[in-house]
Order: sequence, then C-alpha cells, then structure tokens
Amino acid sequence: MKVKWLGHSCFLLTSDAGVRIITDPYKREGGLNYGELNESADVVLVSHEHYDHNNAAEIKGKPQVIKGPGIKEAKGIMFKGIATFHDETGGSKRGNNTVFVFEVDGLRFCHLGDLGHSLGNKELADIGKVDVLFVPIGGLYTCDPGASTSVVAQLSPRITIPMHYKTSKIDTAKFGGICGVDEFLKGKRNVRELDSSETELKTGRLPTSTQVLVLKPAL
Repeated sequence: MKVKWLGHSCFLLTSDAGVRIITDPYKREGGLNYGELNESADVVLVSHEHYDHNNAAEIKGKPQVIKGPGIKEAKGIMFKGIATFHDETGGSKRGNNTVFVFEVDGLRFCHLGDLGHSLGNKELADIGKVDVLFVPIGGLYTCDPGASTSVVAQLSPRITIPMHYKTSKIDTAKFGGICGVDEFLKGKRNVRELDSSETELKTGRLPTSTQVLVLKPAL
C-alpha cells in the first residue's frame, strides 16, 4: 500500500492491486494554496461539506464518492463512516464530521476528517483497531495539538500521520491561529520525518509502538 500526502487532509492511497482512494479533496480557495488536484481515483471519501474537503468533482476517473455515516462498499472494500462532530459542542459551531475506517492490503486505516473533539466509548468501539491514523492537528477548526495527541492515545495506532496544519501553502491571514506540525511533535519520541510526500506501508513491517510519520505535501 502506497500513501501519498497531496496536501491539507487529502491523501492518495494506492493498494497493491492498483485501487486508488482519495480522501477529502480540497478546493484552492479561502487561503489554501496547495496545487491543483490532477489525480484520478476509484473512490473518494468526503468527511464533510466544507470547500477544503469536498471537491470530489475535481478528481478524474469517475470515482465512487462516499459520504456520511454507515457502511458502504466500493471496489470490494468496505468503508465504515462514523458520525462525529466538527467541534467540541455537538456540531453547533461547525456541523457534523464523518470518520472513515477501512481495511486494504491487511492494514486498517482511519481518517478522522475534521474531528473537533475527543472520542467517546461508542465512537472508539465503532472505530476499533487502527493500524494507520490520519489525524488533524492544527486546531482553529479541528483538534489542536494537545487534543489530537489525546485522540492518538485513545486509538493507539501503529502509525500516525498528521494532517490539516500550517504549512507554507496555507495563508495564515485567512487560517489565522492554525498550528504547525512542530507543536504536535513536542515531547514525542518515536517520530520519523520524511523528505518525501509518499511512503509504502506493509503489514508485518509496522512499528511495535505508535510512530508519528511526517510527510511533505506533494502539491
């Protein structure tokens, strides 16, 4: 399984069989200056209907778009959507959010979308075991570094990949207050920073304790 960070909360996952999954495709507006999405995919996951997460129309290949809670199948893969919130007040500030869990090539992935709160017992049970976790860390519109660290501890993944944080491609005048990855990394020992947007993951080759894997945005 290959994992490529395109930017923001958008990843391209390519299975060993060639199935391509894209998460939360963004629009280049509102302070997001990542490059244009020219990728094709078989499946697109959309955690919620904000412009920086729902640009499925830009993805080539006529992908099947999956949104909302429930279990849906695409390309022989079962995608489980779990209802959560975009804020810590039950969605009253920013609405709903869907966490997606799915298994590909023997690895169980969890993409938290724009999760804005810690997880309750029911949500933890619904998510279950996680090998690879995509977690928002920037605060402002999502969990901040402290809250996201707590969510990682709740889920105990083998690999944590941070997303939705301040980079050189984000206009901080419009995303004022969003944190960078260094604030999330403080105090963490098992950190691997790659000079690449892409990594390859294999079952049986994952770290025994939670490792933070930092990628560079491709776009």
